[in-house]
Amino acid sequence: QLLPPRQRAALLLCDVLGWSAIETAQLLGGTTASINSALQRARTKLGERQVRPPQRSRPSAGEGVLLERYMGAWQTDNLDGLVELLREDAIYHMPPWQEWYRGHQAIGAFLASVWGNFAGYRAMAVGANAQPAVGIYALGRQDSIWRPHSLHVIEDADGKIASLTIYVPPLGPALFEAFGLPPEPLALRV
Repeated sequence: QLLPPRQRAALLLCDVLGWSAIETAQLLGGTTASINSALQRARTKLGERQVRPPQRSRPSAGEGVLLERYMGAWQTDNLDGLVELLREDAIYHMPPWQEWYRGHQAIGAFLASVWGNFAGYRAMAVGANAQPAVGIYALGRQDSIWRPHSLHVIEDADGKIASLTIYVPPLGPALFEAFGLPPEPLALRV
């Protein structure tokens, strides 16, 4: 409860749900400028807050196997293997973007359209919201620098992925420090 209600509402609507400042102003009342000001004050206040060391939850044995297979698929550039881990009715969200996909075929088709944008991927396991999660680092095609790319929160159901919430840039990389992820990936583990 660090933020006043209006700042908290603006922050949740814009940064979590992906609403524009115009949409948020229409809902909350006020101007776009007042929403942008509230967002700036909220972000500043949260940025000043003392960062606690992350509390990581340990995945169950089944989640651990699924997590290792998921990380391995990214690190070995195995899109087909990744899609095999998804339930047929899996859901894929990408905050702060509004796009989402339902079904392993739709998710696979989307991933195939963007998979080759990078020269490689590295993954590091973390926990988020008491669920297994993975920080993905990407190697650009034009340089040899590994950069934080996205944070993936995995919801397991009977040994398959039921839901993937992937925090994409710019939000995803901004979350790495809060989750205790280093700015560069550690050595490859497959």
